[in-house]
Amino acid sequence: MDEEKSYWVGFSVFPGIGPVRFKLLRDYFGSAKAAWETQTGELRNIKLGEKLTEQFDHFRKTFNIEAYLKQLQDLHVSVLTLNDSKYPKLLKEISDPPFLLYIRGKKTDEPINLERTIAVVGTRKITRYGEEVTRRIVADLVSYGFTIVSGLAYGVDAIAHQTAIDSGGKTIAVLGCGIDIIAPPSNARLYRQISEDGFGAVVSEMPLGLWASKGTFPARNRIISGLSLGVVVTEGADDSGALITARNAGEQGREVFAVPGPITSPYSRAPAALIKKGAKLVESAKDILEELGL
Repeated sequence: MDEEKSYWVGFSVFPGIGPVRFKLLRDYFGSAKAAWETQTGELRNIKLGEKLTEQFDHFRKTFNIEAYLKQLQDLHVSVLTLNDSKYPKLLKEISDPPFLLYIRGKKTDEPINLERTIAVVGTRKITRYGEEVTRRIVADLVSYGFTIVSGLAYGVDAIAHQTAIDSGGKTIAVLGCGIDIIAPPSNARLYRQISEDGFGAVVSEMPLGLWASKGTFPARNRIISGLSLGVVVTEGADDSGALITARNAGEQGREVFAVPGPITSPYSRAPAALIKKGAKLVESAKDILEELGL
């Protein structure tokens, strides 16, 4: 890894600097290395805030970049920065793309198609109906050459990933925690299939060792929608996190799709709400292709 890129990695570990502040630092100092090595007084000049400046100053003096890079190497984790040519083009288009992505995935003869991607998300408390429609739509999408993007959670996410694998396709799992953490543990086999067996890639912008929290999931969700041409919500309650992903999709200029369900089920409310707001009603994968003009 070149020296400049290693400083991008260093900034990705510090919790107080996200995409917006990192861009501010690079624009002002000219490079991540220059920003990392600048005098504390210069950091105050760009108005990071006294507390954040002090926290960063302490962090850079105590953080061992070389040891962290060695840890990434041992875990077979690669990194992509916004400057890398292989950085996903769709994700780069959003207003706040991650400046660095951690990735685990085995290279195969058939690379992941990042230009034909669709997110499939929904409730963790999936019903038999939700499982059936998720499997059917994902299997059809894979047959049309789509890469399936989801969040490796219980329920719809897990079914979407597993169906993509079982259908001979590729899938991308976006985590709301460090890429070295398998959460929930029950998805450990699925995590290994994606990251080690050549069925896709596990992706995170979170540093190693960071556990998911309430605040990390919205950040994760914007990546799920950002990587995708559109977001399909197959099932979810009226407070489902899938609604956040769908809202992100709308804000990012991506298509939003929803599968109608039984009106007696509380897990049909999220798709129903989206359809009322203009989401494309989906009964089959052909509805998605039609809307995307593919």
